[in-house]
Amino acid sequence: MRLKYFVATAILAFAPAVSFAQSVGEAEYMNSCAACHGADGTGGGPMVGYLMGSMPDLTTLSESNGGVFPVTKVYSTIDGTMTSGPHGSREMPVWGQRYALRGGENANPDFRAEEAEVFVRFRVLALTEYLASIQN
Repeated sequence: MRLKYFVATAILAFAPAVSFAQSVGEAEYMNSCAACHGADGTGGGPMVGYLMGSMPDLTTLSESNGGVFPVTKVYSTIDGTMTSGPHGSREMPVWGQRYALRGGENANPDFRAEEAEVFVRFRVLALTEYLASIQN
């Protein structure tokens, strides 16, 4: 009985944080990704005509990965730690760099370096979580 009470309390305690993370992730998506990937994530953003190649459908990432959302791959693609491979550069901007350069000062000019890094990681993780939430 205590375990059920503990689980229910934990879920209720973290519900506002999850909701906040999802709203931050959606805002990040609309600000940084929707122009190319489309507001719905299917790849039909207004910038597509100006880019080389087609945009991937971000709503099928889980489907393309055997039904499991590829958290590490998505996170590292956003923050720029995933390289494009031996045959050329990646066309997608490295948003983690943008957050790292301006993230701390945008959030709070009094952040220490490690606090700014946590802020940046939260925003990239929130965006990753949002992408997981729009899977078909």
